[in-house]
Amino acid sequence: MNRTQQPAVTLFAIGMIGLGVLALVYGDFAMVWQPVPAGIPGRTLLAYASGVIMLLGGVGLLVEATAAWAARLLFPYLVLWALLKVPALIVAPRMEAVWLGFGELAVLLTGGWFLFGKLAKVPNGSPLGFLTNDTGIFIARLLFALSLIPIGLSHIVYVKETTELVPAWLPYRVGWAYLTGAGQIAAGLGVLFSVLPRIAAGAEAAMISLFTLLVWAPAIAAAPKTRLPWTAFFISWAIASAAWVVAQNVAPKQSTHPQ
Repeated sequence: MNRTQQPAVTLFAIGMIGLGVLALVYGDFAMVWQPVPAGIPGRTLLAYASGVIMLLGGVGLLVEATAAWAARLLFPYLVLWALLKVPALIVAPRMEAVWLGFGELAVLLTGGWFLFGKLAKVPNGSPLGFLTNDTGIFIARLLFALSLIPIGLSHIVYVKETTELVPAWLPYRVGWAYLTGAGQIAAGLGVLFSVLPRIAAGAEAAMISLFTLLVWAPAIAAAPKTRLPWTAFFISWAIASAAWVVAQNVAPKQSTHPQ
């Protein structure tokens, strides 16, 4: 991980720290973004454990000496987190909203996957080596690209709800909903087919970053004691930072299949 890639790591770490703090403050998971069943035994204890993992992992990424173990800690956690959305895909595979939810967490997972590949220092011969070799990183890239498509489609399928999130001071709010949806689909296709993949991933990261700052930061200012805007802000921040991690690690032009 070179110096030009460090800002993305820092942003990712901040997102994890913020979510970890919220989990510890509320003794709960990240609302609809972490759909842990209410009746699961020891749910509150698991929520605190989740907060500790995110907090320690985020802080660990900020220190060079602990970055490797932090990446090793966060990657399996993010895998389990993404798997929480799989039951909804099985129950309602035709509902775009469930693909949106999975796509957001899959983007977060791919950021952790790229960091795992760059920072974890997996030894030669390790059973986990397939996750960090060229094929593993190629799969992570494909997952990232495919995940952007349902995220973009949600802006079009749920254009009314998306429009309501567009700041009121922007003109042509419906147009922005369609434009950002199309932009996210285009970004996914760009990464998928290796058409300026670094620019495509960077454009996606920039769009999510602007969404975070223009939608959820004002929501926090309007209701600073309300849990939802804080959770949504740090979820959106973490997803945006994951996209930045991918953007800074995807080659400007690479083959559409591993060597």
